[in-house]
Amino acid sequence: MSKPLLVGITGGIGAGKSVVARIFKKLGTHIYDADSRAKWLMSHSDNLKSAVQVLFGQESYQDGKLNREHIASLAFHKPILLTQLNSLVHPEVELDFTKWISENSSYRYLMKEAALLFETGSYKKLDQVILVIAPKEVRIKRILARDAHRNQEDIEAIMDKQLSDEQKQAKADIVLSNDGSNLLIPQILKLHEEFSQ
Repeated sequence: MSKPLLVGITGGIGAGKSVVARIFKKLGTHIYDADSRAKWLMSHSDNLKSAVQVLFGQESYQDGKLNREHIASLAFHKPILLTQLNSLVHPEVELDFTKWISENSSYRYLMKEAALLFETGSYKKLDQVILVIAPKEVRIKRILARDAHRNQEDIEAIMDKQLSDEQKQAKADIVLSNDGSNLLIPQILKLHEEFSQ
């Protein structure tokens, strides 16, 4: 039996990769949400919890729950801490993803949704990568409307840590524009049809 086609889906914060992933999910696609799984692993893997506490202190967890605000406030302002955190979390996510693929190997194609597919190098293990893009102003507006806890400065700090759309486009196989002028659903239906063959 042939292995499923592995398709990545990524995009900078506010570009709309999660919206695109939700549409694929409605079509019955099995999707591995790397960012959610990373958070789950940081709360459930004892090894990872210990390592995070060494990096960020005991206040990394409150009542056994991951204190995301504490970690984010330190990590996004100290690049070395963010790099160290990623070096702990990403290998765990890759192992988890590999296990997930074997559990779902009967499907024609599987998707991996991740904000940092290119930054971590994990895109190299995928057959194709979809990049969702939108202009910076549109993305900032969306995030401000969505995330009450973020201001423009926070959003731009996150964007600065991610590769630019131009850098990502050089590595992507498919680019979906989500600027509001192109309809997403017809583009996604066409891709779903291609991947399902």
